[in-house]
Amino acid sequence: MDKLRSLHYFVAAAEAGSFAGAARRHGVSVAAVAKLIATLERHVGIPLFERHARGLALTAAGRHYLEACRPALAQLAAADEQVVTATSQARGTVVVGIQPVIAQECLTAALPRFRSMYPDIELDVRYFMRVTVEQTRGVDVFLIMGWPEAGDLVQRHIGATSFVVCAAPSYWARHGMPRHPSELERHNCLCIRGNTGTVMDLWHFKRGEERVSVSARGWLVVDNAHRDMVRDVALAGGGVARLLDWHKRPGREIASGALVPALVDWEQTEVPPVNLLYPPSVRRIPRVRLFMDFVTQVFLEIEQQREQHAPSTATPRWLKAKRLRASHTHGGEVG
Repeated sequence: MDKLRSLHYFVAAAEAGSFAGAARRHGVSVAAVAKLIATLERHVGIPLFERHARGLALTAAGRHYLEACRPALAQLAAADEQVVTATSQARGTVVVGIQPVIAQECLTAALPRFRSMYPDIELDVRYFMRVTVEQTRGVDVFLIMGWPEAGDLVQRHIGATSFVVCAAPSYWARHGMPRHPSELERHNCLCIRGNTGTVMDLWHFKRGEERVSVSARGWLVVDNAHRDMVRDVALAGGGVARLLDWHKRPGREIASGALVPALVDWEQTEVPPVNLLYPPSVRRIPRVRLFMDFVTQVFLEIEQQREQHAPSTATPRWLKAKRLRASHTHGGEVG
């Protein structure tokens, strides 16, 4: 029996939930995968999978065996790549789970630079919103904004964001621009629902010793994955948006004047950090380490371009309370 190959097929089948998925990953037939895994099960003397019409499910013993195999396979992969890297450039595929807003606002434009630096590294970029078993399976590196529960993953804050309250010039012309945060309560505020399902309608402001929290209300609430709708509706004059300050970068809507900031003398608190998450074992793999170092540098450059430093903040009270709306947490008081 080719023990190493059978282990790779086993892990791939467990991650894909099917022999077919493992076969596609390794470029072999389904029969070849099924045969080697059956041989592996006879060798270890236990069934690793429960076979169902809809796919595979790991047995309890199979789950334990999978967790025991993964570190060993990762170490072997790292050893192979270290040998290759000693004589040539790093190569292979890095699987990246990334929140859409980070991909769109920060990473996409930087990827050609990564390609020119490391032409033998391929990136497999996947949609990612929350740290769940389904979304983390088979992924090397994760980029997510906010305050995730990282589980067994290593978590590093590599950047920060801030907020800008803004609207189209036509909206401000019709409704007037607020001079104090409390005046936002009479405006049509467009809100976003966070990854955990809470509508982020509690907007915090600080100026010197004064702190103000506003319950933002309006006719539109969108899920995080569709947050671009808030920007587009604001551009059309449909309301007031609270956007990430990445929109102030050259060529973007605020820099061009298509959206005009308000309350610019107020600092907005509850700043969501940008997080790099990864399994501990992948740090030893050169191609993964190179990608992590690259994205860390990208966010360092973004921070250097920012007008003022955006400090990371502790997990907000509304996130811990798991309310449908942030403003429902203890009456909307600042924590």
